[in-house]
Amino acid sequence: MEINKLTISALHEGFLKKDFSALEVAKKYLEQIQAKDKDISAFLTITEDLALSQAKEVDKLISEKKEIPVLAGVPCAVKDNILVEGIKCTAGSKILENYTAPYDATVIKKLKREGAVILGKTNLDEFAMGSSTENSAFKITKNPCDLSRVPGGSSGGSAAAVAAEECCYALGSDTNGSIRAPASFCGIVGFKPTYGAVSRYGLIAFGSSLDQIGPLTKTVEDAKIIFDVISGKDELDSTSVKPKASNFKCQVSDIRIGIPKEYFIKGIDPDVEAAVKKAINLIEKEGAKVEEISLPHTKYALAVYYIIAPAEASANLARYDGIKYGLSKNKKDDLLDVYLESRGKGFGPEVKRRIILGTYSLSSGYYDAYYKKAQQVRGLIKKDFEEAFKKIDLIFSPVCPTPAFKIGEKIKDPFSMYLTDILTSAASLAGLPGISVPCGKSQNLPIGLHIFGNCFEDNKILETASFIERLISL
Repeated sequence: MEINKLTISALHEGFLKKDFSALEVAKKYLEQIQAKDKDISAFLTITEDLALSQAKEVDKLISEKKEIPVLAGVPCAVKDNILVEGIKCTAGSKILENYTAPYDATVIKKLKREGAVILGKTNLDEFAMGSSTENSAFKITKNPCDLSRVPGGSSGGSAAAVAAEECCYALGSDTNGSIRAPASFCGIVGFKPTYGAVSRYGLIAFGSSLDQIGPLTKTVEDAKIIFDVISGKDELDSTSVKPKASNFKCQVSDIRIGIPKEYFIKGIDPDVEAAVKKAINLIEKEGAKVEEISLPHTKYALAVYYIIAPAEASANLARYDGIKYGLSKNKKDDLLDVYLESRGKGFGPEVKRRIILGTYSLSSGYYDAYYKKAQQVRGLIKKDFEEAFKKIDLIFSPVCPTPAFKIGEKIKDPFSMYLTDILTSAASLAGLPGISVPCGKSQNLPIGLHIFGNCFEDNKILETASFIERLISL
């Protein structure tokens, strides 16, 4: 039995049947990390002692014949911008290189209550700013499908760890496609819930009106299991909400699917377009109603995102001043020099670029022209989706315009790198839930199908994604 290939449900069943112990499973995954991660570089921190102690606790419950939750004993990894008490949390940045989390993020509290086994913290683009995990201050993560290529970003470490079978599932964060794009590049499932469906308490902030924690998994069923555990209202996060009850069951003949003409444009890789259209044809043959729709303000989405997100980042990252915590170059007497030295040496080029851009767009004389205007256009983008969802249930599109690109191919051209997220920007700005499901390959490189829908209709997306996952696997 290949333990590393088992899903959450299969592991749970194995624990109940005593086919293996939680300790055996944890050790198996730690051995896999030891064997493979020197080539992939998915992890920044391995929490072996924590994982083994958590596994032993689960085995104790099983030996006492107590009921265990479905996640008990199942090994996971956590993106290194989500706090795990007592463990380093760097956000992929030198400025937090030696920062130890003083408390658990809400999602971590929920996972721990379920008996999760935490194997370690995964690599990311610094402060989640990037699309390739090349912006990490510590290492470049490689795509397990092809070590010469990027795993996507910013949750590239989490995606690579799942794809390389170094963990059963992982948590990531998605600001502009940062769960969905790595999932697409690495050939796994990545789910970004509705903004507010999952608490952001304990997530190191990048763009507060956009950031959302979500799962990266082997299957859609696993993604749903994680979502059900981590979602819900949290008193510690005022933007979180209680999800609406949903008993949605996927009746294919009742599903209306919209295909935005703006998402199939010049520049999309032919293999990507063909794989996505093949998946659409599969579900249409099963009885789903498919129609072309228009989202006219989509063309402004990337520009709007790169005004709003850097503006929010410039405010959020102001706290890293070399005084309270993190890197502090405080050998000089002048306070301004402390700020300049600490931030100058602590932040990488991409973070500095976005702080400067965000500060500029919020500055006197430019606020109305840039930030205010971007928020107005964001409202128009949301309205496009509201109008579309009066006629349809879900939208199908590619996740990214291309499969995974070569390491180093775009890192020196920020604009080319930003275009990687062009197909996820509009949905992110509208706070919509979305999932990437593997739907094909281009020269052995995975391609993801993006299924997204209306706010708080997460279960509709998950149920439909599960159905199409089964269709594609036939």
